[in-house]
Amino acid sequence: MKIAPPRPETWIKPVPGGLYCEPADLYIDPSRKVARAVITHGHSDHARPGHQRVLATPETLAFMAHRYGDEAGAERQPLAYGESLRLGEVTLTLLPAGHILGSAQVLLEHRGSRVIVSGDYKRRRDPTCAAFTPEHADVFITEATFALPVFRHPPDRDEIAKLLHSLRLFPERCHVVGVYSLGKCQRVIALLREAGYDEAIYLHGALEPFCQLYEQLGVSLGPVRPAAGVKRDALKGKLVLAPPGFDDRWLRRFPEPLTAMASGWMRVRQRAKQWGVELPLVISDHADWDELNTTLADVGAPEIWVTHGREEALIRQASLDGFKARALSIAGFEEEGG
Repeated sequence: MKIAPPRPETWIKPVPGGLYCEPADLYIDPSRKVARAVITHGHSDHARPGHQRVLATPETLAFMAHRYGDEAGAERQPLAYGESLRLGEVTLTLLPAGHILGSAQVLLEHRGSRVIVSGDYKRRRDPTCAAFTPEHADVFITEATFALPVFRHPPDRDEIAKLLHSLRLFPERCHVVGVYSLGKCQRVIALLREAGYDEAIYLHGALEPFCQLYEQLGVSLGPVRPAAGVKRDALKGKLVLAPPGFDDRWLRRFPEPLTAMASGWMRVRQRAKQWGVELPLVISDHADWDELNTTLADVGAPEIWVTHGREEALIRQASLDGFKARALSIAGFEEEGG
């Protein structure tokens, strides 16, 4: 007599601190210190310090080591994409998520039952990281950061073209672009290079370490230089990348600074206005509304669990499309990498 695979909700479930896979004694992106964790990517709301044993891609482990030093995990085990690891009765495999360099989906297989935890992901091409790989599962656990129909991201090349057009239009002004330090910064640089911009790009000091890490991990960014110490007039018509949330005193060091911001949140005009952004650039490291729904169809899992973001709209649409969908309501994930 053939035994039916166990229902996913009997062996993987939300608990205080994260998502827990019981037969592997494993947490996925836990928000508190645990004995064993698998980390989907290097953003600080998913990759936290203090775990005993950490599984992740080599790139994610490198980012965690930079951020946390010895607190990145007492024992760290790198796992390449497509490589499988047996943990008790569970086989774990990491698949590309397309979010940032080293980002991964976690495929968990237990006695014939398959669950994919996507972490954060995007579907469009990114020259700095491996593209999202859809795999079939019984349950697909998805984010919902931009899960509203209003969020339909324009082509990246069009947003980069807006930035380059502004540089030509205002050659006397220094363009200061807000970017998240890990992933967005390096992606914007790579997109600029693909668009033919070969000049030096200047960096706020907080962005330099991750750019250096990307170079060490094999992602070429072209000429990038520290903005610190460069004479004011030498930055006329130049590009400076900086963390979001510009400090007025810091901005005053640049000639007639024109502020831009690269984020999916720039689709919301009020956000751009609140953040004092003159040139909003809708460049996101998350899937937009259409891409989220396309992904559900591509994966083809009959059940969809939604972890964080605009859960209600995605659950409703997934239900209309014939999926069994519900919210997990796991707290602790933020907007880093938006």
